Amino acid sequence: MAEDRTDNPLTFRLGHEELVIRRRYEVLSIINDFLIAIWFLVGSILFLFPEHEKAAIWLFIIGSFQFLVRPTIRLIGHIHVQRIPESRWES
Repeated sequence: MAEDRTDNPLTFRLGHEELVIRRRYEVLSIINDFLIAIWFLVGSILFLFPEHEKAAIWLFIIGSFQFLVRPTIRLIGHIHVQRIPESRWES
């Protein structure tokens, strides 16, 4: 069976340790979700202080934009373009 290249682990060496990231697009989606939560939480807190209302609005705009990024990450994770080796080219 052919190797599934869409899920090759990404490995970083950190001294005598290795950080291995599997399912990269899922990890990106999770990180994006955390950032959305942070923007909306901080924005909600800032709305309690009228002098920080403009910053709160910008955090909500950023969080809303990231809601658009979320399905994009998921879609990219499901669609993968890879090069076909010459030996499998049709004439």
